[in-house]
Amino acid sequence: MNTIHPTAVISADVELGTGNTIGPFAVIEGPVTVGDGNWIGAGVVIGCPPEVRSFPHPREAGDPRGGGVVIGDRNTIREYAQIHQGWKSQTRVGDDAFIMNQVYVAHDCTLEDGVTLASSVLLAGHVRVGAGANLGLGASVHQFRTIGRGSMIGMGAVVTRDLPPYAKAFGSPAAVRGANVIGMERSGVAEDVIRALTGLYAAGPQASASAGATLEALGDPALAEAVDLWVRGRSATAG
Repeated sequence: MNTIHPTAVISADVELGTGNTIGPFAVIEGPVTVGDGNWIGAGVVIGCPPEVRSFPHPREAGDPRGGGVVIGDRNTIREYAQIHQGWKSQTRVGDDAFIMNQVYVAHDCTLEDGVTLASSVLLAGHVRVGAGANLGLGASVHQFRTIGRGSMIGMGAVVTRDLPPYAKAFGSPAAVRGANVIGMERSGVAEDVIRALTGLYAAGPQASASAGATLEALGDPALAEAVDLWVRGRSATAG
């Protein structure tokens, strides 16, 4: 059973699971799929067309609205947050996200499980936020950027380049300032990997291109690949 405020507007092509709470004046326009146990606050807008100049905005019932939005389970989406339709693909939110008030998630973004977006975070199109990442108040992310899993992004940061897993980053433009040691410990990352990442991120621009191979030897190839990409492409920024 879902609890839906009578002022909420939900289109016919929205699929709801069970146990969802939808607050006053929320608007959900399909195609949208929502899982179970989500809390959607007052004034939240999910599924409006992608904000793309060339996209033909719908004028009548049945006009295409976009590639869809898929939302998993147990997410909290606070007041006046916006999650737009996909353009080239779907916009996706995993499970257990905490999305605070007035957050903007543009078309084709992907939020993996356990993400936290503080108030007024702005994600441009095609941004990927890794599992467990935490973006501080008012942080903004340029289109097509990737925020690595378990990373911490400071308040007001302007992210113009990809950021590696378990990094601490802040500033304008945002730069890696250290490792999220507490996040790694909570995620069960091995101590030798924590030490390696802490040293690598502390070295900053002087990081060795062999760091990825070093991490791979520690037994986490996926983490090694992500960090190696950061080492090799750390100077590449969004255009």
